[in-house]
Amino acid sequence: MSSVSALILAKNEEQNIEDCIKSVSFADEVVVIDDFSTDKTAEIAERLGARVVQHALDGNWGGQQTFAIQQARCPWIFFIDADERATKRLAGLVREIVAKDDRRYAYQNARLNYFWEQPLRHGGWFPDYVVRLLPAKGTYVTGFVHPAFHHDYEEVRFPEDAYMIHYPYRGWDHYFSKLNFYTTLAAEKMQKSGKHAHFADFILHPFWASFRMYVLRGGWRDGRIGFVLACFHYFYTMAKYVKLYYLDKTNRHVGDEA
Repeated sequence: MSSVSALILAKNEEQNIEDCIKSVSFADEVVVIDDFSTDKTAEIAERLGARVVQHALDGNWGGQQTFAIQQARCPWIFFIDADERATKRLAGLVREIVAKDDRRYAYQNARLNYFWEQPLRHGGWFPDYVVRLLPAKGTYVTGFVHPAFHHDYEEVRFPEDAYMIHYPYRGWDHYFSKLNFYTTLAAEKMQKSGKHAHFADFILHPFWASFRMYVLRGGWRDGRIGFVLACFHYFYTMAKYVKLYYLDKTNRHVGDEA
């Protein structure tokens, strides 16, 4: 029978790490890549039997995930974030796949996002498929904002009911902190790819993103929180284009001075 390593990237996740590790008790080993937490994340993980390896993230999620793969001792890897939980249905399917040990495939599972104890099943939030289970050999990850897996395996989707629970935000402060962080990274990524922003982008892109989430993808079905998130998605989209615009403006100013 083959074996699987559960890989967790974490930093200051003492509120989440215990439940996350317990949800992957099916794994033959749990490896926590700790970005030098200043709380009790590493201590809790080690107490629960996980192997903790400290390694700086430096804003490079893809590089950190590739490092995690290199630490795995099992032929199969299962990625899970500290703010995620594997359901019993998903855990059972993972064990079945690993036991069969057919290394021609990589597997995607759905994620059910929760906001303040409310599941989001509309607005594009579900099923939110992500690659999480696959053979370690030949696999690596790239990307700063939205990491991409690189491998030679055929991707297969688990049924929607074999999902992972995701708690992306600890509160409004955390939400806006992540919004600021990710819009900055998104703007930098767009600039590196040669994209530019104009004043019209401040209006058209945000309006379309919000309309698509709330109307076309049925975000209204999630009630008040669906409306709130669609509005905030407007500001998220606007923020990344505004930041791109001023990145371009700063670069032009520096170029003129040179």
